Amino acid sequence: MSYFSPAYFKFFDQLSKNNNKEWFDKNRLTYEEQVKGPFKKFVGIIQQGLKKDNPDFLTEPSKAIFRINRDIRFAKDKAPYKNHCGAFFSRSGTKDSRPGYYLHLGSPDLFLGGGMWDLDKEKLEKVRQEIYYNNDDFTKIINDKAFKSIYGTILGERNKVLAHDYKEFAKEQPLIANKQFYYSAKLKKEDVLGKDFDKLVLKYYKAAARLNEFLMSAITE
Repeated sequence: MSYFSPAYFKFFDQLSKNNNKEWFDKNRLTYEEQVKGPFKKFVGIIQQGLKKDNPDFLTEPSKAIFRINRDIRFAKDKAPYKNHCGAFFSRSGTKDSRPGYYLHLGSPDLFLGGGMWDLDKEKLEKVRQEIYYNNDDFTKIINDKAFKSIYGTILGERNKVLAHDYKEFAKEQPLIANKQFYYSAKLKKEDVLGKDFDKLVLKYYKAAARLNEFLMSAITE
């Protein structure tokens, strides 16, 4: 059976043209039944699938799912609602800065990914040290066939100025300059509507598990 129906995408297609509270309130039942409900159920299934290899991950969908309401206090775009549902699979919820996995299902944007994109100064230095002293392991992980075929490479902004040792090392491993360490893969509507979408998501996350473990080890040592 499929976890999502075409009505899921139809809702977001219509929301993009009617992003206001009046329209949303009129269509709240559709949102609850065709969008929020199926997404929450699917997040729970993925949480259970991740639990075996990540016993410290949360298994409560409500703590992993981001609110659909946008924070418009300082935004130029005052549209009140996001045009997608998002979830972060982690140890403590959506604000967890440690390595985890992300899922983004909207219209037109469909993708998943993970890693770390909110590193404070201390975590960033620990990750860079781990790469510096264990570059052979790091290189094997990012060159793994499954990881490369799905994600390509690690993404993130980079520092233009580095400490002297890192500056020299960056010639060998440019990713040492990253300020974030995340990865992303696009999805298709056919994927989301397929009956094996859960297996696909878990397969993609599995391909990045060693990188997440490397990053987690770096910040906890």
